[in-house]
Amino acid sequence: MDALTRSLHSFLVHIGLNPMSITPQMEHYLEHLLYLLPPEEEEAVTHYYGLFGSERKSLQEIASDLGLSQEDTMARLDQCVRKLAVTPEWQMIKQIQKI
Repeated sequence: MDALTRSLHSFLVHIGLNPMSITPQMEHYLEHLLYLLPPEEEEAVTHYYGLFGSERKSLQEIASDLGLSQEDTMARLDQCVRKLAVTPEWQMIKQIQKI
């Protein structure tokens, strides 16, 4: 995982574990960031990290929902985070959050 991807991953883990740590405006920005993904991938990322009050799901549960192996699901989640990490939207969020 490269530095860009790692910074977004760390941010998503933190937000999933501490949802009250971001402002409503930042949550709105994060929602827009995730809208850049196809709906199935957006849902998988949201549940994997437990974002926006959603139930956090295990890799096995997400793999079952997607009809993939756990390894393929993890690779897909990593690809999603990488896709988002290189967007101008993430760079803006990162700058605002001073990550």
